[in-house]
Amino acid sequence: MPPKEPAFFNPRARVSRDFSIIAYSAFLKNFKGPKIFLDSLAGIGARSIRVANEIKSIEKVIVNDVNQQALEIGKSIATLNQVTNCEFSENEACRFLSLHSTRDGRGAIIDVDPFGSPSRYLDCAIRATFHGGLLSVTATDMTVLHGIFPEACQRKYYGTPVRTIYGNEIALRLILGCINMVAGRMDIMIHPLFVQHSMHYYKAYAKILVRTNTKDCMGYILHCDNCGNRKAVHEVEHTCNICNSKAKLAGPLWIESLHDKDFVDSMISEEKNLTVDKSCTLFLEKCKEEMGMPPAYFTLDEIGHRKQSAPPSLAKIIEKLKETGHRATRTSMNPTGFKTDATITEILSLV
Repeated sequence: MPPKEPAFFNPRARVSRDFSIIAYSAFLKNFKGPKIFLDSLAGIGARSIRVANEIKSIEKVIVNDVNQQALEIGKSIATLNQVTNCEFSENEACRFLSLHSTRDGRGAIIDVDPFGSPSRYLDCAIRATFHGGLLSVTATDMTVLHGIFPEACQRKYYGTPVRTIYGNEIALRLILGCINMVAGRMDIMIHPLFVQHSMHYYKAYAKILVRTNTKDCMGYILHCDNCGNRKAVHEVEHTCNICNSKAKLAGPLWIESLHDKDFVDSMISEEKNLTVDKSCTLFLEKCKEEMGMPPAYFTLDEIGHRKQSAPPSLAKIIEKLKETGHRATRTSMNPTGFKTDATITEILSLV
């Protein structure tokens, strides 16, 4: 377990912090306002001090945490790295964000990285984000988002999960759906740019825009345990359209794209200029491939289980689907997963 005393720090989350550096660097290339980064739950400042140290265009970083010992460690790290554009703040997260909710005090990038659910911080985080700015939100309460405690998920994320093989995608869509609903109360819309996950750690990056979204981006994912059918729907449905069994329904949640093509292209370009883990490139390439594909992926294990035999390789399944006129790609969500517009019955007949 990562150390919690005198401050929490998780060295295994280094790759997730790598993705943050790539995303922030790509975002700031086209951002016109003051380039200020607000880290509301910074801990020892592992992410925010990297931002100050590695992203040359950043003007100011404010490292906030309620733990004084953590901030003292952060100050020492900043000094060791000769970082001069960092300020430190000891405050409760929402109070800190509220102090930066004025027209001239908002951040270009706001980070909310709590232990557990981010839902309690979303309102003040959105208010503290500059129009056209970037809000990055972390969730680590996997038991809630994956359906072990559905009532808690409904309470925290305004949506119900379903326990499925693609539960990580449902979790990310619930997080974005929650951000979207909170933003909607303030006549603000979100535009997801990128999502990333590893282990128990899920992170969503969304642009905050001071206007109302006219497109219906919310809905449900219908899942049938009996035949394996899954599809996105805008209205409540309880019957599988393939086998007529009673189906489960996840949501309401975000059913539109999780990634923005131009932004991911910019991340791929920017990644080459940064010192980050090599695995970032492959992940970003998969994100680019799966854009425009329907929500909810399939896995080789799932296909093998339903066919009662060893499935073909991932490349072979994708090739076969494309040969029959279907769209099919790898997915960043699972190393043996693929997305397609084919139904489960069409996939199984091909295999």
